[in-house]
Amino acid sequence: MLRQIVKQINKSLDVALPFARSICTTRELWVQEDTKEKIPEKPTILLEKDNNITLIGLNRPEQRNAIDAVAAAKLCEAFNAFEADETSPVAVLYGVGGSFCSGFDILDLATEDREDISMEMLMTQEGSVGPTRRFISKPVVCGISGYCVAGGMELALMCDLRVMEETAILGFFNRRFGVPVIDGGTVRLPAMIGFSRALDLILTGRQVNADEAYKMGIANRIVPTGTSLGKAMELATTLSRFPQGALRHDRNSLYSAVFGAINFNQAVQNEIMYTSKDIIDQMQEGIKWFNRTFKSDTTYSWMKREMSMADWDDERVAAEASKLEQSKQAEKARQIEAEKTKKEEQKKPKEE
Repeated sequence: MLRQIVKQINKSLDVALPFARSICTTRELWVQEDTKEKIPEKPTILLEKDNNITLIGLNRPEQRNAIDAVAAAKLCEAFNAFEADETSPVAVLYGVGGSFCSGFDILDLATEDREDISMEMLMTQEGSVGPTRRFISKPVVCGISGYCVAGGMELALMCDLRVMEETAILGFFNRRFGVPVIDGGTVRLPAMIGFSRALDLILTGRQVNADEAYKMGIANRIVPTGTSLGKAMELATTLSRFPQGALRHDRNSLYSAVFGAINFNQAVQNEIMYTSKDIIDQMQEGIKWFNRTFKSDTTYSWMKREMSMADWDDERVAAEASKLEQSKQAEKARQIEAEKTKKEEQKKPKEE
């Protein structure tokens, strides 16, 4: 039964777009051990860093990056590593091979003698396709290419910002096969685009192109085909250059207002409660730095200042702010490395 469903899914994906790449089902791609040499397993989840940006890649291109149980667990581990890395303020999630993600690999649930689905997958702390049932503590930018459907769309909704290629496709394609939305999609989507539009997409399971996704508010940027990863990196780098204390405060307040507050007054109170002394100190330092760096050298009160806080997008201001934030992050990285070295040196005498 499940194998028939997967064949129907693959057929619907191939019909959906004229430029869709030909694919095979997971079972057809398995190498028969008795006829061919065993091929070394490649990592299903890629984890690397580009300067201070963490890159997390879905690497099952033959299955359009459908996620099985093993890949889901590794994806959770990758996000754990990102959240624990104090030197990385932003992550980028992307798919290898032309598609972002086609959801959960249904064939992973089926064996020759068993095709039923265990209720355990509904009771786990993490989602079926990754860490979709938790709040990620730092910003994540998603690069969407090709198909981003079913559980793959829920992964994209988990991210803070979505950079979508002009030929990419979104949709809850699982609707037509009786597979429910269980990875946070029914929670995040209405908060993002409104209840009525969310009902439309979730109940009909129809496909959504980049233009419509942008107008709805799902996609934050539309980029040429083949450039989503690079553009997502650019956006992540921009976020990483801002003072992180204030950025995370505002992000937490937004999420609290949407998901945690009972009413407006509580949302405003949460905004205040999230403001720590460290953030106030950082704000004061930023204002002093701005005035010291850009205040015009004049003693005449009637003369107009050269720059104001409204000039934050000026290239010169952005460049100086970026330098300051990079130096702070570099100093923090040095401190972390020094602490690690100190701990290792303290352990050596005990081992000897």
